[in-house]
Amino acid sequence: MTDNAPALPDLRQKLTEDGHIFAPRAVTQSLLPPDFAGYWPALAASWDDLGPDRFMADGGRYRKRRHAVFSLSFGTFARQAHQPHYQSRDYNMLNGGVQRWFDPVTEATAANPAFRALLDLCRDLFNAAASDWRVEIHQFRIEAAPDGTGQPTPEGMHRDGVDWVAVILVDRLNVGEGVTAICGPGRLPLGTFTLTDPLDAVFLDDHRVLHGVTPIHRLDQAAPGHRDVLVITFQRQP
Repeated sequence: MTDNAPALPDLRQKLTEDGHIFAPRAVTQSLLPPDFAGYWPALAASWDDLGPDRFMADGGRYRKRRHAVFSLSFGTFARQAHQPHYQSRDYNMLNGGVQRWFDPVTEATAANPAFRALLDLCRDLFNAAASDWRVEIHQFRIEAAPDGTGQPTPEGMHRDGVDWVAVILVDRLNVGEGVTAICGPGRLPLGTFTLTDPLDAVFLDDHRVLHGVTPIHRLDQAAPGHRDVLVITFQRQP
């Protein structure tokens, strides 16, 4: 653990009290195993091989992704057969109400020790080892078009319809904005921040807060720009 970094129990308590945590890279790194850095480059490189999101009701072609489902039982993760992602329109008015099939997370990514360490971190922070959970994995790349924008959350301020959400920045290339906003009941603003460095992260109690991210745009219009994140959601199973 790095000097002055909060311990996991302190972060868990803050998440309980506030319903969300912004964890800068140094904090996230302090909670990961020492060998994490050696596996991270290969994991981050997998974002260069995402498939298109063909279910954007706004007609956008700015989002690429891969998806996987894991179970978590007695503290152990197990990958499940590939299946669609589904949200009701109560939670996603733009793209909800349909089964959305995305390219699967590759076996190499799922087996990467850095990926597994991030799953373990979420399990421990969410205090999830004692229950059964459905855990969904989303690799997202949002691309900013020339003289245009990319929408990290085209559905606007929202909940995901789960119990817990983690959003971990993987890469940010030649883009501005992308500001995360958190709101409480009645859309009361609770804070804003920007994920700027790899492993900057936000952890959310999806029952208590809404979240959204402002559009991104290219800083240099002549060069590509994108924002890569790993989203991990936990939903308790009966």
